[in-house]
Amino acid sequence: MKVLILPSKEAAILRAADIVAAQVRARSDCTLGLATGGTMLPLYAELAKRHQAGEFSMTGVTSFNLDEYVGLAADHPGSYHRYMAEALFDLTDMPIMRAHLPRGDAIDPKAEAMDYEARIAKAGGIDLQLLGIGQNGHIGFNEPTSSLGSRTRIKTLTDSTLEANRRYFDTDEEVPKYAITMGIATILEARACLLLALGESKAEAAAAMIEGPVSAMCPASALQMHAQTTVILDEAAASRLKLTDYYHHVHPGGRESDYS
Repeated sequence: MKVLILPSKEAAILRAADIVAAQVRARSDCTLGLATGGTMLPLYAELAKRHQAGEFSMTGVTSFNLDEYVGLAADHPGSYHRYMAEALFDLTDMPIMRAHLPRGDAIDPKAEAMDYEARIAKAGGIDLQLLGIGQNGHIGFNEPTSSLGSRTRIKTLTDSTLEANRRYFDTDEEVPKYAITMGIATILEARACLLLALGESKAEAAAAMIEGPVSAMCPASALQMHAQTTVILDEAAASRLKLTDYYHHVHPGGRESDYS
């Protein structure tokens, strides 16, 4: 696991954007795994800015999002279909037919989950998987106690996750309690993973992920077993790490090094 600590939130976002943009430039027909949530919004804004400046094109890119709420239609304001359209797809030349998300309003959500897993495999897997991390250590909607061998399926969301996502729904609207999410094993099959965590509120989860035991209680800790995972943190998100001096020594200023 490569741990890059940047001096500020803004620097961390730029560093993450560098990696995503480099992936698209290096392989124009790559497959990206995309995430949602507040952490990703400034990253997508930076990528859209670079696209509009002519730095790269997304016409050959295929994408698969991590998750979607069960019961929400694609045009629902709180859906991740709508989030992705507004945050990235409508601001770039990403072909909508290549942008895949689970159908939250599928008649049979379990069948939709199985079909989504099959579509990822049929596409040849994911080249670079973007990830955020929940305060309870979840990645995607793999809540604590999720099997580390799990595949795309329906998950019941914790109260803390529901509360964190309430801001995306009207005050009189109930936050969906279930989601279709890529499983942890599905995520680990990506050829590379990039996790971005920002702010003090993510510090405890980041420390458990990077330096804690591999455990279903912190689903993100499974990334310790992935050979090509890069974690980008700002100083606040890195504040609970014990080996901070070492991470700075290996990657000063969050830069690459000849050896890791």
